Amino acid sequence: MQAEADHRELKKRAEAAKEKRAAFGEDIDLDNYRSGSKDLEKVEGLMELKEEEQRTLLEAGVIPSEEGRSGSFVLMDESVVHSSSKVQGVEVMPVSEALKKYGWMEEYYWKAVSPDADKFTARTFTEEADGYFIRALPGAKVKAPVQTCLMLKGKGVAQTVHNIVIVEEGAELDVVTGCSTSKGVEKALHLGISEFYIKKGATLNFTMIHNWSEQIGVRPRTVIVQEDNSTFINNYVALKPVRTIQTYPTARMEGRNCFSRFNSVAIAHKGSELDLGSRAIMSGEGSRCEMISRTIATGGKVIARGQMIGKAKNVRGHLECRGLILGEGGVQIAIPELEAYVPDLEMTHEAAVGKIAQDQVEYLMARGLSEDEAVGIIVRGFLEVGIRGLPENLKREIDKAIERTDVKGM
Repeated sequence: MQAEADHRELKKRAEAAKEKRAAFGEDIDLDNYRSGSKDLEKVEGLMELKEEEQRTLLEAGVIPSEEGRSGSFVLMDESVVHSSSKVQGVEVMPVSEALKKYGWMEEYYWKAVSPDADKFTARTFTEEADGYFIRALPGAKVKAPVQTCLMLKGKGVAQTVHNIVIVEEGAELDVVTGCSTSKGVEKALHLGISEFYIKKGATLNFTMIHNWSEQIGVRPRTVIVQEDNSTFINNYVALKPVRTIQTYPTARMEGRNCFSRFNSVAIAHKGSELDLGSRAIMSGEGSRCEMISRTIATGGKVIARGQMIGKAKNVRGHLECRGLILGEGGVQIAIPELEAYVPDLEMTHEAAVGKIAQDQVEYLMARGLSEDEAVGIIVRGFLEVGIRGLPENLKREIDKAIERTDVKGM
């Protein structure tokens, strides 16, 4: 009865927040987007999907054969078309199924992210959005990553997604998520709510690879809750053209000696506005955080945000934003923020925006490369520096995404 009362209260709050704008980022009129399909056909394996759909998965870092993966989850519009786990120690299923299976899910469902945070969370809540539930069992060392894909298939659709990941005490888990758009979908919207819970001594490596089309709007809302001695690594890769992204994942480092690292690499093409950032609230004594951002504006606009809040003794943090402008029309804005509430801590930041050094280009050209080839090598090296400390299997996924990026002539 209490759970039902709590849900009614959340729904009431969400209804009241349907017009509430986000704190920053371009506004989007939700009335221009219809709900996505919830009854697309399910498949037993990803190789049963159409060839074109399989190619779309590959471009977002999702392997249709599922080789080297411990589980898979695919959501098209708002339909779960596939969900499976291939190894012991990890569960993969729709959130809707997990709610039916586990009574304790109410302790996690819409507890980290508030339904009334803004109109995007409100719509996702009121539509009772589904998404992936991934859980690493206590002590499980899941060596191969779980792969997920969130795909937009309908024109003019607002895809609402609600994901929950739980890494139980002492467990280790890697998740690779690819976001993509089917061929022919020019305008659509993705609203992705994610709640991550990392228990004592647990580790979560989470990698997001974007592969949207040029007129897609993207509004993820993510909160990570960390307990004692937990580790969270977040890798965010957005290299393809997209209309607008606004993301600001927040790590609530509530336990002692937590560690989090946010790595971001992104390219703002002409017509794109990328409002990217991350926040860490270090309220657990001895916690540490790193934020590393590498962005390139090739005619589009990048706002690189970062915020560290120190609320406990002996916390350490470093925030680094570096941006390049290539060609005319690009805009780079860096907004690093540090907040300290106790004396015994140390947080630092550095930000730099500029262009490729001509002497570096000339050095490579003197060794037989064309100007485009020289610029390509420098750009790829610049982006790769933004992703560090990864397991080898995840590093290979990001290297492939960068390699697929056409940087010639930027």
